[in-house]
Amino acid sequence: MIDQIPSPEEIRRMQAADYRKLAADLREFIIDKVSKKGGHLASSLGTVELTIALLAAFDFPSDKIIWDVGHQSYAWKILTGRKDGFDSLRDFGGLSGFPKRRESVYDSFDTGHSSTSISAGIGFVKARDLQQEDYRVVSVIGDGSMTGGMAYEALNNASSLKSNFIMILNDNNMSIGENAGGMHHYLMNMRAGRGYNRAKRSVKRTLNQIPGVGAGLVNFISNTKDSMKEMVVPDGMVFENLGITYLGPVDGHNVPEMKKIFARAKELDRAVLIHVKTKKGRGYPPAEKNPGAWHGVGPFDVESGKPLSAPGKPEYSAVFGECLLKEAAKRPEVCAITAAMGDNTGLSAFEKKFPERFFDVGIAEQHAVTFAAGLAAAGMHPVCAIYSSFLQRAYDQIVHDVCMQELPVLFCIDRAGLVGRDGETHQGVFDISFLTSFPNMTVMAPKNAAELEDMIRLGLEMKSPAAIRYPRGEACTENPGTYVKPEYGKAEIVEKGQEVLILSVGNRLPAALEIRKELILSGHDAAVLNMRFIKPWDRETVSEMARGCRLIVTLEDGVIRGGFGESVAAYFASEGNRIPVLNIGIPDEFVPQGNVPELERALHVDPKSVTEKILGRLS
Repeated sequence: MIDQIPSPEEIRRMQAADYRKLAADLREFIIDKVSKKGGHLASSLGTVELTIALLAAFDFPSDKIIWDVGHQSYAWKILTGRKDGFDSLRDFGGLSGFPKRRESVYDSFDTGHSSTSISAGIGFVKARDLQQEDYRVVSVIGDGSMTGGMAYEALNNASSLKSNFIMILNDNNMSIGENAGGMHHYLMNMRAGRGYNRAKRSVKRTLNQIPGVGAGLVNFISNTKDSMKEMVVPDGMVFENLGITYLGPVDGHNVPEMKKIFARAKELDRAVLIHVKTKKGRGYPPAEKNPGAWHGVGPFDVESGKPLSAPGKPEYSAVFGECLLKEAAKRPEVCAITAAMGDNTGLSAFEKKFPERFFDVGIAEQHAVTFAAGLAAAGMHPVCAIYSSFLQRAYDQIVHDVCMQELPVLFCIDRAGLVGRDGETHQGVFDISFLTSFPNMTVMAPKNAAELEDMIRLGLEMKSPAAIRYPRGEACTENPGTYVKPEYGKAEIVEKGQEVLILSVGNRLPAALEIRKELILSGHDAAVLNMRFIKPWDRETVSEMARGCRLIVTLEDGVIRGGFGESVAAYFASEGNRIPVLNIGIPDEFVPQGNVPELERALHVDPKSVTEKILGRLS
């Protein structure tokens, strides 16, 4: 049926009996494509019927939709003209895994991080009203995203609207893993229908007992603008108390029912929230059974559900989790904080072993950091395990609540550097630039698994803020030369040389050694330093190794602007040293999706491109 839908307008003309067949075809298509390419599977499977209902009830792209996060929008992309591009999903130059305005007129707003859709939707509403236009604005937000404080700031603002704004709460009881916190329990109670369902049954039963008119009265009330739900809504319903009309819950896999409730919502001249219940991973048994594990996947065999790639070395996340578990057994003051990413950051074993010292605060990075500051001020040593691209959401809290008070919070920053196929919103390339600008902050980057473990131990011994950044994927276990444990603020001399000095940050060491090899083949000598510490960096060793050399090269997997390399160049300039410094890092642009090697080539930071740049400077 997908092939029979040339445009979304066709869905508005479909018969209700065809919805189920279309939903089945969409799921089969999504499972087939993601099994070959990888991607966000469980979340997109859960929103298939919701997508169909939205396209059947609204006039897109004249109407506007904002998908929160956006990893649940695969069915949306397929039905809005991008089916034929799905073979390039998350490839370099191909279809993004998230909504992108440049990709389609049906995508109203770029997303990739959580809890933003209501704020953006209010912006569209206000712009519409100011420009005296006439279209609907729909924001889709998951119950996991409702753990983020920004959503509540937006709800507070939405309550004052005097024109139509539709919010759809996609309630699947999940973030990436299971949800936590008060809103989670509140929605669980609403799912169970406590109070509301009992009251509704009681009212219906009473009315039906009225001879002659009871049944008709029930039908009349159910079909009027003031529905049965509004007659019996509990006093404590949070959305109604905020001044936002609440409709639902409604089955998120029943297209006709959703169409009815969407039609009613369009009639209101205020903000309305529609509570839609869905099942993450619906239609694929392995994903239904364990939706957290099937949130983001690599290529897999559809029939067995097993990954196609053979297990490799432990990932950096696993190395971090295992080391922290050992240290926590020896240090009762150590506790772990995650922002809804316990499994993905390697903290699952910690949660099981030390549940009283494990805190999942939901998708709320700002709260996570200030919460950590409170723990530290009261005598604990918290470890915040947060992805690089998500940590930037807590910029102010790191400055104001942690660094200003010089509190011992250890930030373990996963997915630092280029992460690949998730694109601009997830590349972890800004953390070096912003973290090194904070007084009292120490920033470390390990070259391999052993250094990561030693840096964790070192960070837990410190009485001030510290951050360790490490990349996505398999942990490097190789070690050039003799391994010596990190000493605070000191670099490691990996290779000696006279002509070129290469300063390598973290996982760029293999590239540095490959560049050195190519330089030697070209008749040039080069020394290599593994910096270990980005702040404070080892000025003494670098200055000593730089004596007599022709060129200093800095290699980092973060943005050049405000990065490690610029601090090296500024230092030598301030010292009156005229040795030229070549900074190699991410240029001043957002990096699209693609696998890491091809992104490095496109950005000219791969070993071959860097070697050519160095030889050009030496000629």
